[in-house]
Amino acid sequence: MRIGLIVGPWFTVPPEKYGGTERVVDALARALADAGHDVLLATASDSTCPVPQVPGFGPSEPEEMGLSLSELAHVIRAYRGLRGVDIIHDHTLAGPLYAHRPMDVPVVTTIHGQLSPQAANLYRDMARDTAIIAISHDQCSRIPNVEISAVIHHGIDLSAVSVGRGTGGYACFVGRMCPDKGLMEAVTIAQEAGVPLKIAAKMHTPDEQEYFRDVVQPVLGQGVEFLGELSDPEKFELMGDAIALINPIQWHEPFGLVMIEALATGTPVLATPMGAAPEIVRHGITGFLGSPRELVACLEQVPFLSRDACRRSVEESFSSARMAADHLDLYAKVIEQFSAGPLSGRSLLQENQRQAL
Repeated sequence: MRIGLIVGPWFTVPPEKYGGTERVVDALARALADAGHDVLLATASDSTCPVPQVPGFGPSEPEEMGLSLSELAHVIRAYRGLRGVDIIHDHTLAGPLYAHRPMDVPVVTTIHGQLSPQAANLYRDMARDTAIIAISHDQCSRIPNVEISAVIHHGIDLSAVSVGRGTGGYACFVGRMCPDKGLMEAVTIAQEAGVPLKIAAKMHTPDEQEYFRDVVQPVLGQGVEFLGELSDPEKFELMGDAIALINPIQWHEPFGLVMIEALATGTPVLATPMGAAPEIVRHGITGFLGSPRELVACLEQVPFLSRDACRRSVEESFSSARMAADHLDLYAKVIEQFSAGPLSGRSLLQENQRQAL
């Protein structure tokens, strides 16, 4: 199969540090290529993902993140460069709405974030001629009247992640410097349990910097250490030595890549049961789900959990190979239905469910 992948112009694939969508696309591209398929990636020219790339793009532009003109210019060039593929998987918002995309190639897109009402309206229009993927059942349940073709959980390349020993004597928090990620809840949980906490967090935007200065910085030095933003090897070392990842999210996060990254190192996850967390963490086996108050007591129980079980849960359910296989199954169905005539995302999802029975 000849597969075109499009990702936005703002970050490299894979990202140097923070960047969930770009990390997922990198894992997907590699796994699709490993499965024997021809993959062509439309991305910033300084990306290092080892698959062929559409030529003609400039370097990544993080300072222009979110700008419509930047994204539109990028997707126009991407669709021009992907003529001749069997299917295009577009990870941008603007691309599937581009009126002049090739009409002889089916397009699939993934909803990577939480939807505002305005964005939901765009995806409803998009579903008329684009197959839409949700990244968790929780996300799917919160998108009313949007036709979803499949629910496909993220996966990671396990060859790049070693199992740690969990002997560092600390818990860790990895994420973004903002209230929604539950950073201060993680601080409270660790302090009340008497466990040191190490924080690795992205802190680029003015609101992230303000949150750090006004809320987080005052509690540092009280068993709480801020490490900054880490590279992947540094992050996996931090996770692998931790007794637990504390991830008390305060919003309905559509997936939560950091949780499967921690589990891949053998480290249990403590999370609030919001968003996709219950689809990732097996309570009492690979971690614990509960309120911040309940997680204080749970932190004392993590030494009794099996680190092998944590790693095995990712091998079985959240590997990049599994993610690629699920995508290939959907791609084949979309291509077949595209050749036969229009099929709505909802009827395609219903057909997938019927075949699973």
